[in-house]
Amino acid sequence: MSSYIQELADALARDVLAAQGELQDDRFYEQVGRVLMAASPTLQESFMTSIRIRLAEARGRAFLERSLKAKREGGEAPPAPRDVSL
Repeated sequence: MSSYIQELADALARDVLAAQGELQDDRFYEQVGRVLMAASPTLQESFMTSIRIRLAEARGRAFLERSLKAKREGGEAPPAPRDVSL
């Protein structure tokens, strides 16, 4: 069942993130999360994990693209966020 829940949650996360632009609400996933919490905390938890992973991947990819663009154009690479665990 766990794999099935993860697949459902990830598919929903992908669709919600894709819809946010059209809805002009970059936090719409929070509303969907509340709807899920009322119906299934297990699905909500998996959905939020998928959202966090997809948002983190998008930020990492954007940083990579900016860094490569700076290198190719002779500019300065963007700074990485500082490590707050130090």
